[in-house]
Amino acid sequence: MFHVEAISVRPLSVPLHDPFVIATGRVTVTRSAEVRVTLAAAGARAEGLGEGAALWPVTVEDQPDVLAALAAAAERLSGQSMVLPQVDGERGVSLAGLVELGAALDEVLAGKPVARAALETALLDAWARLVGMPLRRLLGGARGEATRWLETDITIPIAEPARMAELAQGWAARGFRHFKVKVGKDMAEDLAALFAIQSAVPDARFRIDANAGFSAAQAIAMGRAVEARGLVVECWEQPCAADDLEGMAEVAAALAPPVIADESVKTLADLGRVRAARAADGVNLKLVKSGGPLGALAIGRAASEAGMPIMIGGMVETRLGMTAGAHVAAALGGVDFVDLDTAWLLDGDPYRGGYEADGPRYELSAEPGLGVMAIG
Repeated sequence: MFHVEAISVRPLSVPLHDPFVIATGRVTVTRSAEVRVTLAAAGARAEGLGEGAALWPVTVEDQPDVLAALAAAAERLSGQSMVLPQVDGERGVSLAGLVELGAALDEVLAGKPVARAALETALLDAWARLVGMPLRRLLGGARGEATRWLETDITIPIAEPARMAELAQGWAARGFRHFKVKVGKDMAEDLAALFAIQSAVPDARFRIDANAGFSAAQAIAMGRAVEARGLVVECWEQPCAADDLEGMAEVAAALAPPVIADESVKTLADLGRVRAARAADGVNLKLVKSGGPLGALAIGRAASEAGMPIMIGGMVETRLGMTAGAHVAAALGGVDFVDLDTAWLLDGDPYRGGYEADGPRYELSAEPGLGVMAIG
């Protein structure tokens, strides 16, 4: 039996070096919430941390909504007890054994996936600390324990083409070669930016993300244009609107690189619909889309079983949120595309631990839980 001794919530607002501009929005400061949960069992206690990052309108919730929902949930859950299953050291925890935890979170945070992700992450972090193992091992057993190294891309937000090329060149000097380039607002400007980045970093490998900003015809036209220029495109992410599965399928059939569904897949049911429509080759997992690590992990396992390429990503998050996403990727034994870079886009870091970075490669901590500590 585990006892929830305390839950506290605070805003998590960190300025960015450059505005983070995508096809559907613009942010200059993170719009997140931090949750701290103190969990006790058998005379021991541990504090866990979780981040819920909003990016309106990609997320329906914005920071004030997340903070309000978490405050209400904290009032209801503080002082409560819950049963958590035994952890198999080889296989990790069974998702089927977490029905009670899922039901408790659904009851207080129904329809609030960003807030739910923050609270679920904090609870899982505290639980893993209590049992003395990294979260990736708790979720993925021996496979998660063995997966410690990940290599991420770096995101280039929409800006003037020259500025985007300058940013890419700066990141290339630090060892980055995989570039997640945001497009979808103006095709002519988008192409100019892609070609400018290619000129600045000739060996760049592109992951092009329209954030649902194109029609199928526009996405295919862009695909043909970059193919003609010889850009190395590793994948196309969410070219069309989330509910335009027909358009997504048209793009997936027309372009050789895999199409990765992001906004189109938030739940297992969404994944089923995308697969049935042949609307994407792969899926982008994000904790805040799916209500936390457990929902993202379930989608990832289903996608893996179906032979689909998997990306792990986030919104605009600190080291805390990026580390949580990395533990889900590690619990899966690694993924095809890692997009866990936004902590490096921030003008400050309110946390330490979690990982040690060497350019785009980072090694996850062997500490229990997420291994992340707040500074101050």
